[in-house]
Amino acid sequence: MVKILPNILSVFRICLVPVFVLVYFADANEIKYYAILVYAVAGLSDFLDGFIARKFNAQSKLGKLLDPLGDKLMTFTVLICITVTSTVSRPFLISAVLVFFVKEILMGIGGLVLHKKAHVELPPANFIGKASTFVFYAVFIAIMLFNIPHFVVVILVYVAIGLALIALAGYIISYIKIMKKRSNTIKNIGEVECSQQSVQDVNETLP
Repeated sequence: MVKILPNILSVFRICLVPVFVLVYFADANEIKYYAILVYAVAGLSDFLDGFIARKFNAQSKLGKLLDPLGDKLMTFTVLICITVTSTVSRPFLISAVLVFFVKEILMGIGGLVLHKKAHVELPPANFIGKASTFVFYAVFIAIMLFNIPHFVVVILVYVAIGLALIALAGYIISYIKIMKKRSNTIKNIGEVECSQQSVQDVNETLP
């Protein structure tokens, strides 16, 4: 039971996505208390499934898919809901969401290519990547909780976008290094095989 508990929590977090949308738009209050509660429960489930998976060695291939899927779905849902209803400049928030979205999509594609071609995983989120995600969360949660000044939101979002772009550049550099290393490995193997074939051909010509 413990082995599958992290996956159950991940599925539970995915199921909370439509619940968040419903309570967010159903709550007429300026501060979305119920939506914040749902988001907090989702965050707790994220912590618990990771803790249990590490504590009881319950990692699985399915879990590696479900856990980030639940995180990304909930994150994008929160960002989109807040963008739709926020009084802050909507085009500005949309651009911020797009940056975050493109970063995650490119990382997903890069990870898939590395897994298929190089049989390795994309390096986990670095400090800058985690910092950019944290700032995004902090900004949009603050918008839900407080009526913060527009210029403060703009500054924080610019900081988050900058960190996200730096993190993306780091991932791209890591991707290029891994693929270059794979290419050199294949090239070296090819050279060794050619040398062995040449030796074999010479031996066959000898009496």
